[in-house]
Amino acid sequence: MSVTDAKIHSETNAGPQSQQAAPLAADLDVATAFLETLTHELDTSIEPTAPNPFLNMSLHLLRCHLQGKTVTASTMVSASGVPYATATRKLAEMQRQGLIEQRPRSRTGRSFSLHPSESMLTFWAQLSDRICRLGQQTFGGTGPGGSDYFFGGSYMGTRGLIPPPSVLPQPLRLPGGLRVLVHGDPTFMVMDALKRQIEQIVGTRIHQRAFSIDRLREEALRNAARPQSRYDLIAVDLPWIGEFVTRGVLRPLDEVMDVARLDPGDFHTAGWRGAHWMGRPYGVPSQTTPELLFYRKDWFAEAGIAAPGTTDAMLAAARHFHAPRRGRYGIAWNAARGTALGHTFMMVCADFGQPLIDMPRIAGGYDADRLDRDTQVTIDTDRGRAAAEFLLELLALAPPDILSMSWYERVRPYAEGKVAMAYGYTLLAPYFELDPSSSAHGNTGYLPHPAGPGADPVAPVGGYVLGIPANLPPERVPEAVEALIAFTSPEAQKLYVQNGSRTNPRYSVGADPEVRRLSPIFEAVDQMSWRDELQFWPRPPIPQISRIFQICGEEFHDMLRGVTRPGDALARAQARAEDTLRETIT
Repeated sequence: MSVTDAKIHSETNAGPQSQQAAPLAADLDVATAFLETLTHELDTSIEPTAPNPFLNMSLHLLRCHLQGKTVTASTMVSASGVPYATATRKLAEMQRQGLIEQRPRSRTGRSFSLHPSESMLTFWAQLSDRICRLGQQTFGGTGPGGSDYFFGGSYMGTRGLIPPPSVLPQPLRLPGGLRVLVHGDPTFMVMDALKRQIEQIVGTRIHQRAFSIDRLREEALRNAARPQSRYDLIAVDLPWIGEFVTRGVLRPLDEVMDVARLDPGDFHTAGWRGAHWMGRPYGVPSQTTPELLFYRKDWFAEAGIAAPGTTDAMLAAARHFHAPRRGRYGIAWNAARGTALGHTFMMVCADFGQPLIDMPRIAGGYDADRLDRDTQVTIDTDRGRAAAEFLLELLALAPPDILSMSWYERVRPYAEGKVAMAYGYTLLAPYFELDPSSSAHGNTGYLPHPAGPGADPVAPVGGYVLGIPANLPPERVPEAVEALIAFTSPEAQKLYVQNGSRTNPRYSVGADPEVRRLSPIFEAVDQMSWRDELQFWPRPPIPQISRIFQICGEEFHDMLRGVTRPGDALARAQARAEDTLRETIT
């Protein structure tokens, strides 16, 4: 087929839907990979032969487009299989026919990259579908001799695989580039390491600023007070949603986009629900990272101890492994004063079946979807006391520097083989999963939080959503929406995982065979989600939650230091939290 024929076929057969962003389904990746292999086989096996420069350059351009790789005129000429002068003429003909677009790579415009046009993508998407169907119709599902191999089998078997991110049909047009405010955790640092590749995908420069959790919140609030936002997208910790909506930090997504484009049903239920306030979405899950119990499978197996499912079993196991004179401890966790310990207390309360505020009971726990109402604090209760006393028991089985351990410090001794168990978010798993020298590498099991008496196991959901600031200039909003969709797509999420992330907000990514082979953590989290153990109610996203984190982290730190008794710590935390709820958030 000639270039002209391809263009005419594309224009006459493209329906209304194909006039939008060209469909880049798995069929396109499958068919182009197969044709590329088949073409090479024919060109090197049949004599005489005549290479088809149009086909060779088209396949090269499409494959690089699907993989987010840069294509230049010289690489196209090299892929053509014909002499330089001939390839240059054929390439120019493809550009005249509107099959290839040029995009500047520098401010001067002297260098540029090549990309398939919408008409080319539409044509090849249609052709790819026909190639796959023709292969099945012609050769069927079983090859000669009754073998299980069939035409395209090695590619058709990958239909469940998520392809690499593809370059946007139209590059983002954002003066000064895309500006993103994020948390300085391993997943966002993976995004930063992939910045060049992601810039190629979205077609513009990316400026990413990363802060610690408390500084991130402060910067987001400062940014909201500015006349115009300095950021196109901001990362928001799930518990902040209520506060940020109340303070006018975030723009509701259903106001600026068709939310169906995000495929909401593909997100883990708890992560997607946690991105809402009063029934409206204000962000898209970028990380869904439940806090789990990491435990040394090899140690437990050698000792003949079963994986702990209850708090009593976990304490018994921690006592067994706790041997300070040998430099070995039972368990590590967040006990640093302030926000870190405040999170731990809330999650331990959930282990005993109680949230920190009064919420209606529903299947799976409590209803945290409608928190825009007056509520009561439920810290100083029987279950709250059980949680506080449980922390004191954990203290006796922890490393000596436990009272200064926060997010990363608790996982380091686990990765170094000094503790048997650690509470940790899945985003921290790279510290040992990607380090072959760690004794925990390949020897870690993942469990939801063990349950207290009369409660059910729960995996408290953490992580971040990406949202659009309410004060972002209107002319930048449409492009920010496209960036938001691209950054949270299954293709992008799989790319992050392949480069070291251990967080995943989507079912489709967790089910991808290539992702599952990278870590057992994805299957474990998926199973917890299906069992309804992934929950966001342990840290209810009320507007005052950040202050309550701080209060609990201060009062129970004094308790762990022996300054106050459990009853006094509970009463003080209850009273201070009640005062906070009476404050007006502005």
